[in-house]
Amino acid sequence: MSISRIFTGGCQCGAVRYRVEGTLADPHLCHCRMCQKAAGNYFLPLANAPRERISVTRGKPGWFKSSDIVRRGFCRDCGTPLFYEEQGSGHINVTLGSLDDPDDLRPAAQSGVESRVVWFSQLPKLPEHESNEGECGETRHVTIRDSNRQHPDYDTDHWPPEE
Repeated sequence: MSISRIFTGGCQCGAVRYRVEGTLADPHLCHCRMCQKAAGNYFLPLANAPRERISVTRGKPGWFKSSDIVRRGFCRDCGTPLFYEEQGSGHINVTLGSLDDPDDLRPAAQSGVESRVVWFSQLPKLPEHESNEGECGETRHVTIRDSNRQHPDYDTDHWPPEE
């Protein structure tokens, strides 16, 4: 499964932005232990595009060489994971959560399942709550909304906005 169009994305603070022209292929969840650590999460959602179709439109990502054949791109300011690049490959993976519209691509496969946390299949059975539910939820939600420093989910001429 893949979708051909223009995709944009970036980090949480807006210091690094990117653009993908064309297709994001092989949308998947990687459960390998390296991706878990790189994402600080139980899995890392990724999709790839030819290297020449991806451009950084703002800032410069930092890179960490996580093995002899893989490096991972991230924002040096806020730490958002952005890219996964395998040496010698003609493709770069982008993290699907860093897309401006992460609903654009639904994962079609899972990899690294040998490291998948054992209770992963039980997620749909967990209780669900909106962000503003719970003790002090509404006050907390309003405070976060009103003090949000996160870059919006679209390209801006400059960031942060001038006050």
